[in-house]
Amino acid sequence: MSENLILDWTKGYFLKWSDFKAESNPAVYEDSHSVIKYRFTWTISSDIVDGKIMFLIDNVSLFVEFHPLLSWVRSELTEELLLHEQGCFDLAELVKRENFKNLQEQFHLQHYSTRGNNEEQRKQFAKEDSGKMIAIEVEKLQKLYDEQCKKYRKDTNFGQNIDEQSKYNLIFKQLRV
Repeated sequence: MSENLILDWTKGYFLKWSDFKAESNPAVYEDSHSVIKYRFTWTISSDIVDGKIMFLIDNVSLFVEFHPLLSWVRSELTEELLLHEQGCFDLAELVKRENFKNLQEQFHLQHYSTRGNNEEQRKQFAKEDSGKMIAIEVEKLQKLYDEQCKKYRKDTNFGQNIDEQSKYNLIFKQLRV
């Protein structure tokens, strides 16, 4: 049986306690911890503008990933706590959806100069430079998620505040419609 090293967020998948594979951290007061990150893919194309070869960033895609080998739980395996951790995963998807269009529009139809002495070098540098540009924007999105997740954990008291958790659960339910 192969272990999933990374789980992408999908409408039909819900976390299970068996997805939390790391050893718990005794120095942390939390009963569980989810590591959730964004991953992106993209393509580049080139165009000649005023006699210069320029590159364009196309087809940016963004994925929400849960990292089982970095996520852990102590011994309290309650359904409420699991639902709370699923909420962290869902929140990352919500942040992605709310901000993805802006991320795409930053690069849409923008021409960027490239460097290199030949066609092959220009392609390589365009891929490298475009990846760095997108990574900067995705890092901003990751920080936004981290801030909102911190608020979510505080608001719900890690799932123990049932009323607040229920409010978030209603929001997250809309992601699966």
